[in-house]
Amino acid sequence: MAVLGFIDGIGDAIVSVSQAVSGYISDRIRKRKVFIWLGYVFAFLSRLGYAFSTFWQTLIPFRILDRAGKMRGAPRDAMIADLSTQANRGESFGFLRAMDNLGAVCGILLCILLFQYLGYRNLFLLAAIPSIVAVFLILFRIQEKETGETRIYQGIKLSDLDRNLQLFMFLNALFALGSFSYSFLLITSKDYGFQIAFIPVFYLLFTAVAFLCSLPFGKLSDRMGRKFVLLISFVLWGLVCLTFLFLKSAWAVFAAFILYGLHRGSLDTVQKAFVSELGPEAFRASVLGGFQMVIGLCALPASLLAGLLWDQIGMHAPYALSLGLTILAAVLLLFVKEKMGASSREILNRA
Repeated sequence: MAVLGFIDGIGDAIVSVSQAVSGYISDRIRKRKVFIWLGYVFAFLSRLGYAFSTFWQTLIPFRILDRAGKMRGAPRDAMIADLSTQANRGESFGFLRAMDNLGAVCGILLCILLFQYLGYRNLFLLAAIPSIVAVFLILFRIQEKETGETRIYQGIKLSDLDRNLQLFMFLNALFALGSFSYSFLLITSKDYGFQIAFIPVFYLLFTAVAFLCSLPFGKLSDRMGRKFVLLISFVLWGLVCLTFLFLKSAWAVFAAFILYGLHRGSLDTVQKAFVSELGPEAFRASVLGGFQMVIGLCALPASLLAGLLWDQIGMHAPYALSLGLTILAAVLLLFVKEKMGASSREILNRA
């Protein structure tokens, strides 16, 4: 479990650094598209590496390459934020997350159907194909918004951010310290009596739920506010922890994965929309990348600590720690001031 936590954690940490760097450079040169297609090239190469790896140590460089491909995240999110308004930004990010999860659902179904015929290695080779297709789609079908600006910006520092955004980053970092990889949830299900062949079904379950709820949660955040939906997300993760801490039945495991899917659908949708609105508009990619860096750098100790607690104390220890950090993050979120969109103002005026 400690090795699993290390591999998952280092991957998430690489994501954070790559997004911070790409976001900063993207704002400086006012270009988004190059980082997106290059990220998919990295994903293509990493899947080829997975297919030919023979020891877990050889997975590490390809895991790093795979996660470095997430450099596309901050420039892509900034592009979406630029092309939307505060009235529909939650819906835009919700649609993005829905399509991302739909692709994952289709991938899992193909994996389950083809595994007995192809095996792991051939499945990784097959998984490389969509990544290279995405490269050509982005190069030839996606038009980048022209800014008409040629000067290079100096970038933004953490000290330039207002206290409100700094508080938001801090509380999400606290939450991330306890929000370990979903790999631990999958392994927990095995300890509750499920066969290892059944684990992809749980992965499919929470991913399908995330697909179904991402867009509704995005629309809800446009109407009721980003903070409201983020609080819901924290509560849902707290319920996942409570389920694994106190309930022992097989049905409870199914319920936990449904709750986790709802949590991912709400968290992934609203966090980025929230950050893009709290930060300066001219430096959206930098702020989004910096936010992902803070969260990602907390992912390595989070998964590693969870693995060590699991090995040294027991499987319930990581969930207890995470529950405490989630409660603290939720309390701090109450002090964050969000920018109010038109829909939210109308609701308050009617009230």
